[in-house]
Amino acid sequence: MSSLSEPRVSPRVLVVDDDIFMRLQLRRAMEQEGYEVIEATNGEQGLEDYNRVRPDIVLLDAVMPVMDGFTFCAKLQSLPSGDRTPVLMITGLEDEESVAQAFAVGATDYVTKPIHWAVLRQRVKRLIQQSQLYRQLESANQVLQRLASVDGLTQLANRRCFDEHLYQEWQRMSREQAPLSLILCDIDFFKAYNDTYGHQAGDDCLHQIAKTISSCAKRPADLAARYGGEEFALVLPSTQSGGGVKVAQDIQHKVQALQLPHRSSQVSQYVTLSLGIATIVPSVNSNPSTIVTAADKALYKAKAVGRNQYSVYSA
Repeated sequence: MSSLSEPRVSPRVLVVDDDIFMRLQLRRAMEQEGYEVIEATNGEQGLEDYNRVRPDIVLLDAVMPVMDGFTFCAKLQSLPSGDRTPVLMITGLEDEESVAQAFAVGATDYVTKPIHWAVLRQRVKRLIQQSQLYRQLESANQVLQRLASVDGLTQLANRRCFDEHLYQEWQRMSREQAPLSLILCDIDFFKAYNDTYGHQAGDDCLHQIAKTISSCAKRPADLAARYGGEEFALVLPSTQSGGGVKVAQDIQHKVQALQLPHRSSQVSQYVTLSLGIATIVPSVNSNPSTIVTAADKALYKAKAVGRNQYSVYSA
């Protein structure tokens, strides 16, 4: 929470106009409203200032030397957040063609000279409020999207995110005709762990195992996910079977190093994992369920022959 002693951050207004007298008037009017003002004498300088200060709104003259307002506005759309920054064009041009051109290149609003200052103040205030609201909504949507794709307990990707990522990488590997490896991991005798130590300890165990598995997803396209319950998955694009085995071994060694006590385990005094590994070069006529089924069969085999080990799927 911010303290009351923290200074208030004023909205930034970028004024782009070659007329020094008009810039002075605009500065005074905007500063009276409590805004911070940055001035530029033409469109080219305006773009440089925009990149430097990232204003909340641009007040823009249409007719200027070096680069006019229409060109500035068009170029602004390609800059980071430029298409979301409101632009209020202020000009003496009143013909229908100029007005249409202003909106066509991305202007948000249009005011003609001589300026009606009360109207200008209200329009600037409204546009800044709309821009701030849009940014808040955008930030909230990003948070919601993250919440929708992350498992709350382990902070790994959830099942929905896993399914989407696996599908995307399956399609990509199909186009590139490259191998895709999948590792399914299951905590051995986890129900007995919960019964022995309690569900809070079980949650702590899941969190530590998840963190360990996530540390083995080293490349940007690798994805560690909570597959369900005490099961985890690791998607490894462009990875041969041998590479999948090395990652599985890395996971096993790191989990063993945790030395999480498990006195109810039938294979070790510590928490262990069983892992199933499958590697497939996707084809156009196949789907991701193929590799999931294969990895699941390998996992079942690892459990059947004693747990606390990995098994590689063999067709």
